Formats: sequence, C-alpha cells, structure tokens
Amino acid sequence: MKAVNNNGIITTYPDVPVKFRSSTGDHLIASSMTADELRNAGLFDVIIDEDYDSRIHDLGEIYWDTQSTVFRKDTVDKTWSQTLAELKEQKITNYKHMIGGELAKTDWYIIRQTDNGELVPTEVVDARALLRNQTSQVENEVNALTTKKQVILYEYPSYES
Repeated sequence: MKAVNNNGIITTYPDVPVKFRSSTGDHLIASSMTADELRNAGLFDVIIDEDYDSRIHDLGEIYWDTQSTVFRKDTVDKTWSQTLAELKEQKITNYKHMIGGELAKTDWYIIRQTDNGELVPTEVVDARALLRNQTSQVENEVNALTTKKQVILYEYPSYES
C-alpha cells in the first residue's frame, strides 16, 4: 500500500498508482518512476502492523512516522457488542449449519431406508456419525473458551464426509 500527503490530505493507493497529485505537483506516469523518484514526489509505503488480523483488529488512522519515513496504520483491538455466550452460540451454530450441509449430501440414504428398508452403506453411517461427533467436539471446545478473542480466532477442524 502507498500513500501521499497532499497539503494535509493523505490519499492511499493499493499500489503505485498510474498518476497521483502531491504537494510537489502532478505525477502522470508514476508507474515508470523509480523508488527514489516516488519518495521525492511524496509517495511512501504504508506500513500495517505484522500481527494485523481483520477478525480481531481494526486499523487506526493513517499517520506519518517521521522516524521511519513511512505512513503507518496501527492495529486496534476490536470490541464486539455480543456477549461471550452469544459469540460462542454463533460460532457453534455456524459449524452446525456447515455440518448439516454435509449430512444433507447423504440424507437420501436415510430416506431410502425409511421408505423401503434398503440398508444404508456402513461407510455412510460411519461418516455421518463422525460428523455428528465432530460437532459435539467443536461445541465442547468452543464452550471451553474464555475470551471473545479466542472464540473469534477459533478454527473449525476439517471434516470428511
């Protein structure tokens, strides 16, 4: 990310822009400028903290870091309006919906057995049981978490159906 300060107004770009305006003038073919030319024109890197994770951080306001001669955006810990219990419930519900989608892929076996007594293959029964067991495991793990940040960062296990 790049940024330029044009008379107190900081404009950011995802990369070196084709053209930009700075306090030194208009720069129309910026993509062909050298790194030194870009810095001399006022276009500098924007540094974001290495530990930035959009799930748990917001970005603060952009500012000029005189010591490093770069623009910076510091991370700010997010706050959530939901309670810890609500976040846990949401996390568990999302997983159950994902597993429900996986179970739906083999529901026709169960329906066929109910309709005409045809047996469900053992591997299907085992896979469905594994998915239900994983759901219980995830529910237990999520309920054991003690902070909102832990719940947000919790990664679901991969599942096989």
